[in-house]
Amino acid sequence: MVYSREDGPSTAALEEVTLEVPARQIMCIVGPSGCGKTTLLNIAAGFIAPTAGRVLIDGVPVAESRARCGFTFQTDAVFPWMTVAENVGYGLRWSGRSPEQRSAVVHHYLQRVGLTGFAGHWPRELSGGMRKRVDLARAFAVDPPVLLLDEPFGSLDSLTRVQMQQLLLEVWRADRKTLMAVTHDVEEALFLGDKVAVMSSRPARVTRVISVPFSPEDRVADLKLSPEFIALRREVLATLGAPD
Repeated sequence: MVYSREDGPSTAALEEVTLEVPARQIMCIVGPSGCGKTTLLNIAAGFIAPTAGRVLIDGVPVAESRARCGFTFQTDAVFPWMTVAENVGYGLRWSGRSPEQRSAVVHHYLQRVGLTGFAGHWPRELSGGMRKRVDLARAFAVDPPVLLLDEPFGSLDSLTRVQMQQLLLEVWRADRKTLMAVTHDVEEALFLGDKVAVMSSRPARVTRVISVPFSPEDRVADLKLSPEFIALRREVLATLGAPD
């Protein structure tokens, strides 16, 4: 992927990136700041067209696929003029479902993320972690085959971040979407991901894809303290060229 400028030199963001995300698994992407992780995610979503190569969903180019990708942004994307329930149901308005059916889906996902009692609240009445729960519920509610997350918990404090990681895994276990997440946190990538793709500095390449050996049932808070997890964290940091 090359960004061209009329008033200056072109910038190569990505170079010969090949990545396969297995169906119904979580792929986490880590790499140096500014290496092109978000660019890769935007290309995968079809938001921007690559200058070379292509993105396929089940063998079909993303631009031609009827399968929609769900997307959660790094910044808070909850609509402040809508209630919690209206935010979660936003993407369902074009689903062809009846109001009763849409309401049932909204209630289901509010229950999943622990916000049943906040359906009528405004975003300004919620904490940052609660707004991220709304983001997740809205993304899952439209039932996308692929869900893309760009630093979904980067703005949260450490305790809320851990809680949101657990919540994401709980919702994912029930729905088993194909999920690709960008994160700058190696520990988070190893805790969430079935696979972790390590990217190089810009122009970024995928230097290694690591299969994470922990089962969904293993992914509890104490896992991060286990010798196996710590050793794998060191391995990823070494691949990134970062100090432990």
